[in-house]
Amino acid sequence: MRVNPDFVEDLREFGANKVTECFNCGNCTAICPLTTLNEERFPRRIIRFIQLGLVEKIKSSLEPWLCYYCGECSSTCPRQADPGETMMAIRRYLITAYDWTGFSRWLYRSKVNEIIAALVLFFLTLGIIYVLHGPIVTTHTELETFAPSHIVHPAGYIFGLILAIILLGNIYRMYRFTMRDVKAPFSLYIKELKSLAVHFLTQIRLRVCGQGSGIKPQWRNHILIMTGYTVAFILVQVDLFTKWSITNTPPPAWHPAKLFWTYSSVAILYGTTVAMVGRIKKNQPYHQYSHSTDWMFLILLWLTTFTGLLVRIFMELDWPIPTYYTFAVHLALVVPLLGLEVPFAKWSHLAYRPFAIYFENVRRRAMEGKA
Repeated sequence: MRVNPDFVEDLREFGANKVTECFNCGNCTAICPLTTLNEERFPRRIIRFIQLGLVEKIKSSLEPWLCYYCGECSSTCPRQADPGETMMAIRRYLITAYDWTGFSRWLYRSKVNEIIAALVLFFLTLGIIYVLHGPIVTTHTELETFAPSHIVHPAGYIFGLILAIILLGNIYRMYRFTMRDVKAPFSLYIKELKSLAVHFLTQIRLRVCGQGSGIKPQWRNHILIMTGYTVAFILVQVDLFTKWSITNTPPPAWHPAKLFWTYSSVAILYGTTVAMVGRIKKNQPYHQYSHSTDWMFLILLWLTTFTGLLVRIFMELDWPIPTYYTFAVHLALVVPLLGLEVPFAKWSHLAYRPFAIYFENVRRRAMEGKA
C-alpha cells in the first residue's frame, strides 16, 4: 500500500491545521453520537489514515461524509486537535479527488482563485445580458420583454445540463473509489434508493448530533436552507413550462408559486444569515474555523436569494428600471453560485452526503447477504 508522507502538509490548505496534535486516544470516537460499535469509528480512523499518509484508504472511505460535524469531538478533545474540522477538511479534499475536471483543486488551493472565478462568471454573465437583452420598456414593468424567455430558458437548459454532466461524473468517480470492492446486485441499489431520497430531503442523521451536549443543534437551520433551495429548484423547473416568473403580467399575490417562492426566500435568507453570524461569533465548535469556500458559498447564496426577492418586490411595485437591473445582477450571481458551488465546492455536499449514506447502506446489506 502506497504511503504519502507529505499528505498531512498537503491537507493544511483544506483546513486541517491541527491533525498532528492528535495522539489517537479515541476520545472523539467514544463521544461521537453517530459512531457505532461495529461499523463507523470516526473521526479516529480517518485521522489515523491521514497521519500515516494512507491516501487511497481515505479515498475509498465513506466515513468522512457520514460525519455531520456537530463539534462534540472537538469540544472534548484533550489535545485540542479539532478532529471535527479535520473531518471537514477531508471532505473538502475528497471533493477535489472526485472532481474529474481538476477545477475543484484549483479553487480550494487559493481564495484568490475562487474570487477570480466568481468575478469572471459574474461579469461575463452581465456582458451576455447587456448584448442579448430585449427592449427596455420604462412605462411599465415588462420583464419578459427585457429578458426574452426564448433566450433565458434555453440558456438555463444548457447550463443545467453542463452542471449535471460534471456532477454526475464526479458522483460516478465517488462510486468507483468507494464501491469497487463491493459485490452487490443491481436490485440492492434499487431497493436502497429510498434512503437516498430520505437523507437528501431531510438530513435526518443531523438531528442526532449534539444532543445532550449543550451544543446548539444545526438541523433546523440546515433543513430551512435545504427545503428553501429545493422549493426554489422546483419552482425554476415549473417556470420553464408555466412561465409565471419571467412575465410581463405578474400573477396575483395568492398564486401558489408566489407563496412557495416567499417561503424559499425567507428560509434561505434566515438560514444563511444565522450561519454567517455564527461564523463571525464563533460561539459553537462547528463555527470555530471557516474556510474561504464556506464564506463564498454563504455570501453567494444570500446575495442570489436577496436579489431574487428584490426582483419580485420591484415587479409588484411596477418599477421597471430597478426590476431589470436587479434581475440582471440576480442572474449574474446565479451563474457563479451554481457554476462553482454545485459541482466544485461547498454545495456539492448536497449530493455527496446522501449518496455516501446510500452507498454505505448498499455495502452493509451486501455484506449481510441481503439482496
